[in-house]
Amino acid sequence: MKLYYSPAACSLSPHIVLCETGLPYELVKVDLQAHTVEDGSDYFSVNPFGYVPALSLEGEELLFEGPAIIQYLADQVPEKNLAPANGTFERARLQQWLNFLSAELHKGVGPLFNPAVPAEAKGVFVESFSNRLSQLATALGDNDYILGEQYSVADAYLFTILGWCPFFEFDLSPWPTLQAFQGRVGARPAVQKALKEEGLI
Repeated sequence: MKLYYSPAACSLSPHIVLCETGLPYELVKVDLQAHTVEDGSDYFSVNPFGYVPALSLEGEELLFEGPAIIQYLADQVPEKNLAPANGTFERARLQQWLNFLSAELHKGVGPLFNPAVPAEAKGVFVESFSNRLSQLATALGDNDYILGEQYSVADAYLFTILGWCPFFEFDLSPWPTLQAFQGRVGARPAVQKALKEEGLI
């Protein structure tokens, strides 16, 4: 498998999951500004949407969108328990959280990276992001992970999103539960491996 990624972008989530699976993979770095890959070729020829991640499979099959990719990867190694079995209520719960992370957190924080967004508008996005973090921290409660005591692909996604906070000077200290979550997930060997491979530590 071949993962198209950009350091610290949302592609970090499937990168972490790949490390968790133990499956062989190749990394291909994408320049998101130029929309080119390492050999200079046009990334739009890989992913017509132009963003990461993209997962290239044997037989030239391509899969886009992080939540779809991480579920696919988890299903390749069911013995790792990275996602509940398909067709179960627990799997639907996982998909609920992946949708929340994607729509409410990931996309909600995107404008904070855009220098063209006025400061007043950014304040609205920060407030919304803060409200969602409070809801998430309440739902997490005393659990170690999003689904309870079992680590899952959703945790890799949340770790990635929360890892963006320093980039826009967002203080996580009002949510000690989420800070503890970041430390717990960040200490996992697979997470450390992915961070090192992306040059983030």
